[in-house]
Amino acid sequence: MKQKKYIAGLYFRLSQEDERQGESASIDNQRTMLRKYAEEHSFEIHDEYIDDSISGTTFQRPGVQRLLDDAKTGIINTIIVKDLSRFGRNYIEVGQYIDYVFPAFGIRFIAIQDNVDTENRDSGSMEMMPIMNVFNEWHAANTSKKIRAVKRAHAIEGKFSASRTPYGYLKGTDEKKTFQIDTETAPVVKRIFEMYASGISPDKIAAKFNEEDIPSAGRIAFLRTGRKYNNNEHPYWEQATIRPILKNIAYLGHLAQQKFTSVSYKNHKVIRKGQSDWVIVYNTHEPIISQELWDKVQERMKSRAKGRRMHTGVTHPLSGFLYCADCGGKLKMGYVWDKKKNDYRYNFDCGRLKRYGKSYCFSHHITASVLEEIVLGDIRDMAQKIVLDEDEIKKEFIRQNAELADKSMEASKKSLQSKQKRVEELGRLIQNVYEDKVNGKMPEKTCFEFIDKYSAERETLLGEIETLEENLKATESTKQTADDFIKAIKKYLNAPALTREMCYELIDRVIVGGLPKITGKERTIEIVYKVDIMSVLRHKLK
Repeated sequence: MKQKKYIAGLYFRLSQEDERQGESASIDNQRTMLRKYAEEHSFEIHDEYIDDSISGTTFQRPGVQRLLDDAKTGIINTIIVKDLSRFGRNYIEVGQYIDYVFPAFGIRFIAIQDNVDTENRDSGSMEMMPIMNVFNEWHAANTSKKIRAVKRAHAIEGKFSASRTPYGYLKGTDEKKTFQIDTETAPVVKRIFEMYASGISPDKIAAKFNEEDIPSAGRIAFLRTGRKYNNNEHPYWEQATIRPILKNIAYLGHLAQQKFTSVSYKNHKVIRKGQSDWVIVYNTHEPIISQELWDKVQERMKSRAKGRRMHTGVTHPLSGFLYCADCGGKLKMGYVWDKKKNDYRYNFDCGRLKRYGKSYCFSHHITASVLEEIVLGDIRDMAQKIVLDEDEIKKEFIRQNAELADKSMEASKKSLQSKQKRVEELGRLIQNVYEDKVNGKMPEKTCFEFIDKYSAERETLLGEIETLEENLKATESTKQTADDFIKAIKKYLNAPALTREMCYELIDRVIVGGLPKITGKERTIEIVYKVDIMSVLRHKLK
């Protein structure tokens, strides 16, 4: 009988953790061992496949993927590794390849130090292989846990660990790499916040900076170090570079780290954590902007009113804030030329009426100047009432919101605990199902059906948990808004005109009723403020 010719692929892998263990785990050491083994057993070596500084918990590695492709296409029929952990530390996937995939393609798998050789499936080492795979995965999980703990400890101590500082700062030379003000770019950061708070959009800020030839973060790095732009950087300013700056609390003097994580030590997909899970160390470095300016910007970013610039070059203060009382759509701004005043006269009407016609809604036409006068008058009136009885209004607001927040938080926390418990249970179920398959208690098809089902449910729950955590944080923050709103509205007690900055700071929306000649009743205009100070101050103007 003709002896089978074995064409081998030699696979080497070195993770970052292996590098710390020294020469015994190095690529060169693995190469020497595997080549010697292949020569002693008269295997023909086709190629070497290498993954350097990559974890074995994922099979999305370029070297191992090329190895598997060559094996499945028949280029090689033997795979040799130093030990099972080199091939992978995910015991489910390692077991699938060795028990099912490799036999199906006629591939021989050899792990030298573990005495595993799939040509001799009756050996004691083959019987022990599931246990070795489980141990290798435990080692990966334990290592991952230790590394995460060290990184978190450094973050809690206020040690900056990223490679680059935010635009506006330089990395310090001390142990914690404390941020230092960059005198060239810090004024640009402050200007971005001031422009946005005044009602200028990120697009217009970017256009202005490009016009003035102000270097972007990517361009600054290139000019100073010669480093090429990466995929997230550009030589010019754009909306996508402005918005992250407006959301970064580093500019208040606080260091926020641990914002991202991987799904698990097996799944290396990077996900953004909820802000409640960040590690934030306050007052670690000199701020670039004030708390007041930060608060203004965040209020505007939360606003639903984006505004629209007219062909005449005007963006009205109330643009984007106005809603139809009958169909719920936004009011659209229009204009006509006033020959007497030799200027444009602006107005608002239901956007859906203009878009779809009278079959959808009816006229809610109102002159912009009249609406401005009503809103500004209401702001002044509310400011006057607050000045006269500020302490009592504040107490009542806090009492009402505390009652609502407590009820909402109690229900959300119960739901959150239930979902978290189910996620833990699903993790155990997935592991139990695979172990039953390995032990011959469950057919392979049934096993994978259960794993797919449990995994899909787990992913859905993780998304719901993230939403609940965000809602809880938002509910807690409402208890602290009274002072800020009262302070904001009092400064507009004698405001001469309505501004877009004023609207962003105070107003959530304005609901405009239909024309009296159509509805047969007086028009109502309801102004909904961002903070409901007291029920007596929530009213309709007629």
